[in-house]
Amino acid sequence: MTSTLNPVAANGMERFSYDDDIVRKFVFATIGWGVVGLLVGVIIALQLVSPAFSFGQEWLSFGRLRPLHTNAVIFAFAGNGIFAAVYYSSQRLLKARMFSDKLSRIHFWGWQSIIVSAAITLPLGITQSREYAELEWPIDIAITLVWVVFAWNFFGTLARRRERHIYVALWFYIATIVAIAVLHIFNNLWVIAGPMTSYSIYAGVQDAFMQWWYGHNAVAFFLTTPFLGLMYYFLPKAADRPVFSYKLSILHFWSLVFIYIWAGPHHLHYTALPEWAATLGMLFSVMLWMPSWGGMLNGLLTLRGAWNRVATDPVLKFFVIGITFYGMSTFEGPLLSVKAVNSLSHYTDWTIAHVHAGALGWVGSMVFGMCYFLIPRLFQTKIAKPKWVELHFWLSTIGIVLYIVAIYAAGLTQGLMWRAFTAEGQLEYPDFLQTVTKLIPMYQIRVLGGALYLLGAVLCAVNLLKTWANRPKTYEVPVYEAAPLEKNYTPAPAKGGFLAMNWHRAWEGKPLKFTIFTGVAVISASLFEIIPTFVIESNVPSISTVKPYSPLEVAGRDIYLSEGCYNCHSQMVRPLHFETERFGEYSKAGEFVYDHPFQWGSRRIGPDLHRVGQRLPSAAWHLRHFRDPQETSPGSLMSEYDHLLAKELDFSKIPRHLRALQLVGVPYTDEEVLEGEAHARKQALEIDMELRDAGLPGYGDKQVIAMIAYMKRLGTDIAKMPDLDTLEGMGGK
Repeated sequence: MTSTLNPVAANGMERFSYDDDIVRKFVFATIGWGVVGLLVGVIIALQLVSPAFSFGQEWLSFGRLRPLHTNAVIFAFAGNGIFAAVYYSSQRLLKARMFSDKLSRIHFWGWQSIIVSAAITLPLGITQSREYAELEWPIDIAITLVWVVFAWNFFGTLARRRERHIYVALWFYIATIVAIAVLHIFNNLWVIAGPMTSYSIYAGVQDAFMQWWYGHNAVAFFLTTPFLGLMYYFLPKAADRPVFSYKLSILHFWSLVFIYIWAGPHHLHYTALPEWAATLGMLFSVMLWMPSWGGMLNGLLTLRGAWNRVATDPVLKFFVIGITFYGMSTFEGPLLSVKAVNSLSHYTDWTIAHVHAGALGWVGSMVFGMCYFLIPRLFQTKIAKPKWVELHFWLSTIGIVLYIVAIYAAGLTQGLMWRAFTAEGQLEYPDFLQTVTKLIPMYQIRVLGGALYLLGAVLCAVNLLKTWANRPKTYEVPVYEAAPLEKNYTPAPAKGGFLAMNWHRAWEGKPLKFTIFTGVAVISASLFEIIPTFVIESNVPSISTVKPYSPLEVAGRDIYLSEGCYNCHSQMVRPLHFETERFGEYSKAGEFVYDHPFQWGSRRIGPDLHRVGQRLPSAAWHLRHFRDPQETSPGSLMSEYDHLLAKELDFSKIPRHLRALQLVGVPYTDEEVLEGEAHARKQALEIDMELRDAGLPGYGDKQVIAMIAYMKRLGTDIAKMPDLDTLEGMGGK
């Protein structure tokens, strides 16, 4: 709680103490949620070895649990780690207690409440179905409010600091707070359709662009910039060495902040996104290699003269392996953005390996290293099991290496098998399942690697609890003294004149100006891409035969989103020969104008579904597939969805959802909205009659009917066109 010490000493110096209690809370949350997130990751890895590991429970299916895993690792494990780092280091760098103890605790409990909400809603199928932004609108609002509390507390502390110049770690914290606010707000603009249901205001191509503007920069400003701030503070502290280069840190920061924001469209090569946007994303992604490696070198070279300590200090080992993985990931990211490479890697497990090298190799190692640095200082006692720290390091390192090597192999195997042709010009592996079952041994190795990484986290959690149990009855709270800031301040010129960045030194004494410039860099770079994508009509040419989904198809699409089907299936046939041979005519931008949100996906554990309505129009086949995937697709890794055959479809909600879609621009008439339920029942009866003719009666009022309607619709608009050769002339490319 707030200290009661006299704020002014006899010598005129200001007295203060630090709030380490809030840091202790965030450290406990970091390790606790880390174990939970990693455990869910091991469970879904097991499901990709055998779908039996969903245990026949709909809330344990891969599509429901995979978003829980990603959100838990990113926002619970990494997020709490960020806040622990910010609260500990900011107070010491600014020589000031956090602005408000009350705000600190609102932030902590608010963030934990958001995580618990995610842990409840995602397995229940309550989701926006947009990667890393799945949480529904009430939780989005809560995130915004808690982020405002965090920003208020941080900038309030910055305003009453007793250290004039803000250190490099604080630059990265400022960038994180500003950029995440911008990304979260503008990616999560929706129209509410129910208590826990909403539709994105963006559709199709624009929604895909906004999602990956957000998605890639969530990696940039939630999994990169705050951890670079962590690196710049905790690595020099642990090594007892100054940062290698001040000038390099300036170049690293500003080039990273400005360039990173442009890179998102490289996730959408060869899709219906305009080619200029994808190419621009690729160019800036390649440029990212330079500042990223500048930061990596600045970190590693900080250890000059201290390498002998790395061999014996597990904290430094975690930091070194983390920074090394940062270097590897930031080399591979630009590589994967190159179109020729991306055509092989995209939709494969290569991307999954890349993400985990960054999330577990870079982020995880930095978090664990920081926690082991903090634990004895926060609990004012020795770590209970020092040898376990070393063991944890080796378990996590071996685990992540096993994981990514196996999944790199899986990704390359997938990509090469998909594009393989025989000498006669036929697909060598025409059955998509041939490319799935081949990967099972690699998936088994992934389980082993993930289990080792999880075991290391469990050891850390037990070690934390044992150390906490050995804490003193009362923590010592040191009191510090420092002079208040001078009101009239002129920065002294740094040694070396202009080359020593005098201009930047002046900015560091004016954090408001520094924050504004950071915001300008983030927002201006975003607008240069966003505005042309939205205002140039030719970016999303219309196709006259593309009509809005029918009311029953809307209901089926809602179920598709709820089940998390985008986690395994894409809906985007790229204009690549091996894809059009396998899945049919390539996808056109105009086909997605009524998709709120888009469903292009980012991986293929199952086949692409965009033309499934043309390839598999049989209602009976779809029903059997949902009931037992092995019946239609022996060897499939898909969970059973027999609950869709048992649960009744709530027809009464359909008009409300149509009204919300009408508000985001889908051209339903008021009459169509009002008659939505009746229209849906009529179409359901037609599909039920088709099933009855196939000997499968009794499903006319079940959820599976709506899913079948949606499956039968996918990709069929393009088939209605009179002449496929005229598509480009109609602006359908």
